[in-house]
Amino acid sequence: MAGWTLLLVLVLTVTAYVVGRASGTRFWAQHGSDMHSLPGYHGAFVAAWVGVPAFFLVLIWIFLQGSVIDSLLISSLPQGLVEGASQSEIDLLVSQAKNLAGGNVFGEPSPEVRAAAERYANWQQIAGWAMFAAALALMVAAMFFARSRLGHRYRARNNFELILSGLMIGCSVVAIATTLGIVLSLLFESYRFFSQVPLMEFLFGLSWEPQIALREDQVAGAGAFGAVPVFAGTLLVAFIAMIVATPIGIFTAIYLGEFASEPVRAVIKPVMEILAGVPTVVYGFFAVLTVAPAMRAAGAAIGIPVSPNSALAAGAVMGIMIIPFISSLSDDALNAVPRAMRDGSLALGATPGETMIKVLLPAALPGIVGGVLLGVSRAIGETMIVLMAAGLIAKLTANPLDSVTTVTVQIVTLLIGDTEFDSPKTLAAFALGLVLFIATLGLNVLALNIVRKYREQYD
Repeated sequence: MAGWTLLLVLVLTVTAYVVGRASGTRFWAQHGSDMHSLPGYHGAFVAAWVGVPAFFLVLIWIFLQGSVIDSLLISSLPQGLVEGASQSEIDLLVSQAKNLAGGNVFGEPSPEVRAAAERYANWQQIAGWAMFAAALALMVAAMFFARSRLGHRYRARNNFELILSGLMIGCSVVAIATTLGIVLSLLFESYRFFSQVPLMEFLFGLSWEPQIALREDQVAGAGAFGAVPVFAGTLLVAFIAMIVATPIGIFTAIYLGEFASEPVRAVIKPVMEILAGVPTVVYGFFAVLTVAPAMRAAGAAIGIPVSPNSALAAGAVMGIMIIPFISSLSDDALNAVPRAMRDGSLALGATPGETMIKVLLPAALPGIVGGVLLGVSRAIGETMIVLMAAGLIAKLTANPLDSVTTVTVQIVTLLIGDTEFDSPKTLAAFALGLVLFIATLGLNVLALNIVRKYREQYD
């Protein structure tokens, strides 16, 4: 029902614009240049009054509907069914009722679960129709209210721009609040982890074996949370990726910006953009199915053992993925150099190559370095390629032909299969995420500071 409600909001918003514009056109015909705002602003004002409140009403309704119906469902369960039951058992009953209401039947549900499923389906239908009716009533009332305020001297443009300003401020507040929520959640869960595992052991320990017993009947190790092998694997893969991406990306930007003809640039530039749009999981498949076997075959041909999952395979493919990123930023930095510097160097007798080496690259170096540092942060934060091609076992090695693991891979593996964040095994993912967040944030700030500090200002 939410889809039909959103469609209703869209239709009535367009209708409100047409109604408001028609009123503005009529005012224009009657009063001409005495009008304060153009007819389009009258339509936009009515449309904003109709669409914006209704859209937020639907979003809030959808956000609260699930928890309200779940509470009603739990309170409607028979007392004998929930008395003495744990929260996980109650959640299981609610999940069974929801699955049954959605047509997904697993086994033979009890009569109580069937009755709960029927109630859940009825409440869902009632809530959907209530949302539809509430949105319709709100939009109709808003349309009549906004339409009644219009007039030939009404400041429709100012009020519409005021609504847009409020929306932009609201979006900014949401973005800031989301960022703060992410940071606070990382800090809180990391604090819980470090209350169980010493900080020095995590930062400087040489053994990473987070598999510990989560239940009394499980058999597992005591757990070791020395993250140095994880950090070393991350840096090794990122280093290999940047060795591949940096020279190719910079040389590509130089060629496309200064030496390539327009037909060649018209072909290569879109190809680079397509390369940037390839999903990372596709790069992962390419690394596993093509690059890694080719490296093993090449190593076997010359007598060098190569691991099936190696840092070299993951880093090389990751470097290919980062090439368009560095190339684009380097191209922007080179294009930002004033044309007068190019022309002046060429007029003094320098060749295009000398102009590039002695004039353009020094002038664009801050932007290029900033782009490379942003590429490093992109390499450190990559997940799918290293998850599929680098390996899962934490190993302290500098051999690029060996398998390693990275921070992002460990975060993924630690959060698979266990939803209770009360053990060092799962909380370690937040500690790794905090380190990754600090590292990438530091690289981004460093890149921006380099660009800001060493950027040359030209007249």
